[in-house]
Amino acid sequence: MSVSVPASVTAPPRAPAEARSSVPVVQVTGVSKHYDGREVVHELSLHVQPGQCFGLLGPNGAGKSTTLRMIYGVTKPSGGSVRVFGLDVAQDGRRVRERLGVTLQDNVMIDVLTPIENLRVFGGYHLLREPVLSQRIAALVDYLELGSHANVPVVALSGGFKRRLAIAMSLINEPELLILDEPTTGLDPAVRLSLWTKVRELKAKGKTVLLTTHYMDEAERLCDYVVIMAQGRAVCQGTPKDLILTHVGRDAFEVDCSAEEQTQLLQGLTLGSLRSGPRLLVYGNDLAALVPRLHAIAPERAYIARPANLEDVFLAQTGTHLEAGA
Repeated sequence: MSVSVPASVTAPPRAPAEARSSVPVVQVTGVSKHYDGREVVHELSLHVQPGQCFGLLGPNGAGKSTTLRMIYGVTKPSGGSVRVFGLDVAQDGRRVRERLGVTLQDNVMIDVLTPIENLRVFGGYHLLREPVLSQRIAALVDYLELGSHANVPVVALSGGFKRRLAIAMSLINEPELLILDEPTTGLDPAVRLSLWTKVRELKAKGKTVLLTTHYMDEAERLCDYVVIMAQGRAVCQGTPKDLILTHVGRDAFEVDCSAEEQTQLLQGLTLGSLRSGPRLLVYGNDLAALVPRLHAIAPERAYIARPANLEDVFLAQTGTHLEAGA
């Protein structure tokens, strides 16, 4: 199975100026970033369309957060250009930030204040005045389900409540673009599911969402379009479904086996495979032949047959090279 690794994410055709709804909210063109002579982002290009949930995926250190910081104007690119809402971030950073909301990896809030007090302070940063400020705070407390702890100091809140508050703070100015930098890292599954629901609702209301995550299941559930990054480079791009079908196929098969057993299992079959220690992963669109073959080789051997997912794409593209079956 071949593995396609483009040098950067190519842009979709540019829409006419009059078709404003199709003009990208974010245009990153050939952007690189160096720190102390080390390149952390390499010639990255990506275009985020209005109303889209766009995902930047990759492990820690892939360059995702650095890319976000260049988009909202906190970090200056070493090369290339960044435009948001059609504005050059380097020239119009303040105007850009007025129209976006950002949830950082680390919560930025005042621990001794309550959620309501934090929202009031943050609303003040955006120059919101009464009665609009109180109306927005009340709406966000209700929307993010903060009511039961709205008057509890932040220092006493759980991680899940703090993340809800962080998202509420990023929404206080009713942004057109919401940037979420690994919003559910470290949260338990129930809280993650709750926040996923909120992101879907925001997208349904017309918000454009730019999301970074190293959870492939999160991206597969939320994102319309994804870019997988590794070592500062974009290695593949597309919708989650298209990436799965293009790079690994519909199905995946996992089993622990020796190299000799692998040769017997895959003999004469043209399938993608990779190994991680004793674990063999096989990918393709029709893996029905593998079960009887495995039973013939090792009748009692346990295996997993499942649909392929973005985690498989990531491993195939950034971890271990796919191999053609013997």
